[in-house]
Amino acid sequence: MQKLGRFVLATNDLDLPPDTLLEYYKGRDAVERGFRFLKDKSFRAAEIFLKKNSRIQALGMIMVLCLFIYSMVEFQLRRALERTGKTVISQTKKQNQRPTLKWVFFLFWRVREYSVLVEGRRVPKIANLTDDLRKILGLLDPPYEKCYF
Repeated sequence: MQKLGRFVLATNDLDLPPDTLLEYYKGRDAVERGFRFLKDKSFRAAEIFLKKNSRIQALGMIMVLCLFIYSMVEFQLRRALERTGKTVISQTKKQNQRPTLKWVFFLFWRVREYSVLVEGRRVPKIANLTDDLRKILGLLDPPYEKCYF
């Protein structure tokens, strides 16, 4: 303990117990991980050129809303995997109960909708929807399945 050193956590909430303050501090990492998508090259934030404050604020609000939806779907999927005891394949080809939604999006990357003419009418079809992807859709709410079936 003497070699590890010390650090100071300051707050203006004088009623907050030190253990709770430390718990909050440790929990901020989850929030920062959520916003790391801003630095991700696939997001292409460097290519956004906005000058008006109102447009910058609107874009920020949309990004926060997207992060909220992203986090909620990831939480919902992880909870369903834990509840059912099922797993999905990870990037390292191992079974995992805590996939990131970014990985799940990557798994769905090849899924395509196309249509076939049958007796003069178009019939929609889905290509590349594997059993693993069907399992993921089954773990989420019915509206997710409805998009694909």
